[in-house]
Amino acid sequence: MKKETQLIEQQLSAWCAETFATCFPDADLSDINLRVNASRNEQFGDYQCDAAMKLAKALKSNPRAIGQQFVDTAVLPAIVEKIEIAGPGFVNITLKNDGLASQLTNMIADDKLGLPNIGKNQTVIIDYSSPNVAKPMHIGHIRSTVIGNSIDRLYRALGYNVIADNHLGDWGTQFGLIILGYREFADHDALKRAPVEELERIYVESYNRSKDDATWRDRAKAELVKLQSGDAENRKLWESFIALTLGEFDKIYKRLDVTFDLYRGESFYNDDLAGVIERLEEEKLSEESDGALICNLENDGLNVAIVRKSDGGFNYTTTDIATVASRTAEFQPSEIIYVTDDRQQLHFKQFFHICKKLGIETKLTHIYFGLMRLPEATFSTREGNVIRLDALLDEAEARALEVVKTSSPDMDEAQQREVARAVGIGAIKYTDLSQNPTSLVTFTWKKALAMDGNSAPYLQYAYARIASVRDKYAAKFPDISPDEFPIVLTEEQERRLALKLTRFPAAVESAARLHRPSVMADYLYDLSQAYSSFYQNVPFLKADQGPRESRIRLCALTASVLKNGLALLGIETPERI
Repeated sequence: MKKETQLIEQQLSAWCAETFATCFPDADLSDINLRVNASRNEQFGDYQCDAAMKLAKALKSNPRAIGQQFVDTAVLPAIVEKIEIAGPGFVNITLKNDGLASQLTNMIADDKLGLPNIGKNQTVIIDYSSPNVAKPMHIGHIRSTVIGNSIDRLYRALGYNVIADNHLGDWGTQFGLIILGYREFADHDALKRAPVEELERIYVESYNRSKDDATWRDRAKAELVKLQSGDAENRKLWESFIALTLGEFDKIYKRLDVTFDLYRGESFYNDDLAGVIERLEEEKLSEESDGALICNLENDGLNVAIVRKSDGGFNYTTTDIATVASRTAEFQPSEIIYVTDDRQQLHFKQFFHICKKLGIETKLTHIYFGLMRLPEATFSTREGNVIRLDALLDEAEARALEVVKTSSPDMDEAQQREVARAVGIGAIKYTDLSQNPTSLVTFTWKKALAMDGNSAPYLQYAYARIASVRDKYAAKFPDISPDEFPIVLTEEQERRLALKLTRFPAAVESAARLHRPSVMADYLYDLSQAYSSFYQNVPFLKADQGPRESRIRLCALTASVLKNGLALLGIETPERI
């Protein structure tokens, strides 16, 4: 049976905790963070522990004296070269070169590159993308889709059983308007050519008529009532609208390499809504207010949440509570993660709070993000500058094709287009994912497609360069297998690269735990910088046998980490750009 991987940080943190317990056997250390962290500056060693400062108050002692006692008492693990006290009491930890080399060898031998299986036997549901039926996907959907998908990939990589659920907006008053409009003025040829665009046109025209024509409003409402009552003809139409929409959405998801395990829209939980209201009333969590039923959360600083409108209709709060109850009953997840824009923060705080009062113990997490905008303005329907998502992807591929033609003019045209697809889509994703999710993203083509700097094309090109080095080695030394030679670290640049490579599992774990793909992006960019310094300053093919093969193995592992790390962001790595 394969031994469970333990991160270097975990090994060192456990050792630090054990050593501090030995130093101070009578002290209560349970609330003290004794973990180590990667040093930000290499002059302070490879890792640091600042626990001495945290212990000083509890022990009523000088932090440097505490740190010194740690240093004097510690029995060094096999991987540690030395420890030393610094500043007010930091413990600096430097690893052995052969210890780093051993870690790299283990990573190479592991098809997961050392990733720990921390999610074993845990189910996580991730709710993301969630566009509305009968409306085209636009630029506003990109962040939920790619952030959610990257979190999905990170969790799967760590061994979690992930259920990706696309919670479609497929129910509501708009369908009465669409059904009536469809019957009155649908263009069936347009519906075949561009179904979602035609459905949206039908809705807009029907909605505009309803504003000025009370008869039209009444007729639309009657169609909605028939749908909600199970009328066979209206339900068949509604199902066809969903099928047409999903057919168009799936084209975009395929281009983005995004897949879901479930497509459960709001309608899936419609029969459960009355039961939610009954439960809220039984638990005395709701009250009447101006004909509506509300959960008054003002004492909790969360204002009022309407769960049943005055006309008897339900809203998102009710649906989302029903959704949580259904998911917990069916899948018993340890966590449910929602990825939406930051304008929905209050809504999620409210319904999470209500779920907790209902006794739902599943961890509920809202990952919210800022909007994406052009340099001159935020994308806005009202301002008329919404960009359709398929148009954005088309533009990305077209612009990337010009980059590829310039960098590889001799490449076959079909291959150029395939590489341009990977580069263009990757550029869109990375521009988003390299930002903290809560940040407002200002999108520019110049930055997205830059071949230098922190961009997807730069990282993809770094991978392609390494592939070229491996190909040159194989051509020059066809009878030699680098894997038969040990990894030996002798130069400063190769040690720096080795240390960065060993931190890949920790970067993945941190990105997943913080729900921030940007942690992964930052790591990959730093790794590519370390590789660039290594490549420029250390001889490869001209080195002696032994060091040469060791460095080729470092190159190969760097390529694997870049490829796998970018894959966790949903970004492809062409062998040539």
